Amino acid sequence: MKGSHKRWRSSLQALLRPTAGLWLGCLMIWGALLPETAQGAVQLNDYCQISQADASRKEALRRAAFENNDAQAKSQYEALVAEHAQALNQCRAANWPREQAVWLRLYPCDLQPGILEAVLDRIANLGYNQVYAEAFYSGMVLLPKADNPTVWPSVVQAAGYERRDLLAEAIAKAPPRGLETYAWVFSLNFGYTYTLEAQQRDNLAVNGQGQDTYAFAQNGLSSNAQEVFVDPYSLEAQQHFQVMLSEVVERRPQGVLFDYIRYPRGTGSYSVASNVADLWIYGDASRNALLRRATNAQGLELIRRYISRGHLLQSDLTDVGRLYPNDSEPLWQSRLPGGDNEPSSLLPTLQNELWRLSVAHAVQGVVDYLTESGQLAQQQGLRTGAVFFPRGNQVVGNGFDSRLQYWDRFPTWMSWHPMAYGVCGHTGCILDEIRRVMASAGPQGAQFVKPAIAGAWGQSFRDRPSLETQMQAIRQAIPEINSVSHFAYSWQDPEFDNARKFCELR
Repeated sequence: MKGSHKRWRSSLQALLRPTAGLWLGCLMIWGALLPETAQGAVQLNDYCQISQADASRKEALRRAAFENNDAQAKSQYEALVAEHAQALNQCRAANWPREQAVWLRLYPCDLQPGILEAVLDRIANLGYNQVYAEAFYSGMVLLPKADNPTVWPSVVQAAGYERRDLLAEAIAKAPPRGLETYAWVFSLNFGYTYTLEAQQRDNLAVNGQGQDTYAFAQNGLSSNAQEVFVDPYSLEAQQHFQVMLSEVVERRPQGVLFDYIRYPRGTGSYSVASNVADLWIYGDASRNALLRRATNAQGLELIRRYISRGHLLQSDLTDVGRLYPNDSEPLWQSRLPGGDNEPSSLLPTLQNELWRLSVAHAVQGVVDYLTESGQLAQQQGLRTGAVFFPRGNQVVGNGFDSRLQYWDRFPTWMSWHPMAYGVCGHTGCILDEIRRVMASAGPQGAQFVKPAIAGAWGQSFRDRPSLETQMQAIRQAIPEINSVSHFAYSWQDPEFDNARKFCELR
């Protein structure tokens, strides 16, 4: 493994030499040596991407500034960065879409001299004016090891870098390049590392089979074994998240994007929640919150029996009437008194109402968790956004998509970022997903719906049309949308991304 790290470290350095990497080669040297008057103004295409010659010239100056400590080159580099930023801002203001963002994961090796600059340069070169940088993901947080009050380990663990703040540095270096930085955080998916402290495992979501989300994933029942979801009703889990969020907000990104606002997606039959035992409401916090939704003693006892057994018996109705004779009928939130009390129909009616109550309870926990987190960020003057799957709120047969991602109930004071990742060999399914969200968003949807699409520039990638093709289709079909993001930067520049990912920081 150590030898592999050395190879990737060498690869990272090689990618930044004139003979390899994006926009490098002979054009770089040629562009850097041309006199200023011959180089002319920055050239941008219809997607606000700069020319290869301009990118090469900037990269040559960056190398000279950071690798050779050339003060004159550094001055010229900074001037050219500013010139490119101005051109990018003017282009984005005049062209569709006004906001074009890319999803980015930063790596420890980005702390090497000039590497973070190279990453942000390449992003700006591609016409992006926003960066969605992962700040909390996969059970790790992008905070300095020496200043990390959260329960999660820091992404950067290398000796000598304990005080380097990669997130803050990325946020600071983005504006000179015409970029805004949003902190992208996993929300209910706390990651495997969260389970390493035994007491924290009590905060995980639990289903009716007694499985928490960690056991569910390890048993191969989840679509991703690395995902570990907490109970949104757990006060301790909320506090852990808010400590992390407060630290991220302190770095002053332009905004915060909340991802994984849902429950796990199961595999096979587990991808559908069709009975109460499939719901992630059996953790102590969620279960107690559900019981509190009862508004009288009969209602409380029926809820308790329903979730414990998974269904009611006729004898349950007789029992609660005998135990609590002062209640005329069982009641809970959303149940109106004076309903159908005919013995022959009351049992199926109550069971149906309790099923709907249980699903609504599971959904409400997610919505409340997002709302409270978003308010924390907004109180600090930051923009907020919710990331979701357009089909995460589907009815499936007699049940519901197991994610229970009811984004149509997410606050509209934050932006919506539907991940329109449909794969059908053309853009039709992608447009259908965006249209589905726009229909729910209403007439003001164009102000806050900002689709995320997946792909690469100039080529089909993973069975998806090129980004150009997808962008053209969105503009033609839904021209009122004026903000689009691309997943992910690693797909645009995979060789450079891999070199940064596997590099060993020294």
